[in-house]
Amino acid sequence: MRAIRVASAALLGLGTLALSCPPAVAGAAAAQRDDNITPFGFSVAPTTISAGGQVSLRLERGQGGCKGTATVTSGIFSTVTIRPGHNSATTQVDYDAKAGASYRVTFTCDGVSGWTDLAIADGGGRTNPTPAPYPVPRGVHAGEGGSAGGFDAKEIGLGAALVAGSVGVAWHLARRRDGQDGA
Repeated sequence: MRAIRVASAALLGLGTLALSCPPAVAGAAAAQRDDNITPFGFSVAPTTISAGGQVSLRLERGQGGCKGTATVTSGIFSTVTIRPGHNSATTQVDYDAKAGASYRVTFTCDGVSGWTDLAIADGGGRTNPTPAPYPVPRGVHAGEGGSAGGFDAKEIGLGAALVAGSVGVAWHLARRRDGQDGA
């Protein structure tokens, strides 16, 4: 009988916690998922470049995820084609690329697209000469800020108070029933 009361109190506490969670957190996992999953890996090296510099575009065909011709597009260079049997190509970034900006580079193969970002160096003409040691993984690209972005102390305090209150009430009711059952 005691186990049922403890389980009830725990479920009440978890239910209150779930209901006190702001909608922004409840949908955070869906917001983080941006469908950047591809059956092939890809990368741009270097990841930071000066306007006018050359970048290497790499495609991982190892597990058969990209069998056909791949196209790589961005707003800062002409469309590049990577033919079957080839894993990379190079291209030159436009001279008018805005310093300090980040541009999306999209890889498309066999009807599937994935993207990564290419940053333009802040005017100093310095680039990141070391290429990424491995292609972009095939997992979900989580956004910036994590899932707790936008929380403030008032929301956290209110949620903690609701959870503590519901657990306290459940404990009190369970203790009160224990006294009544023994009499």
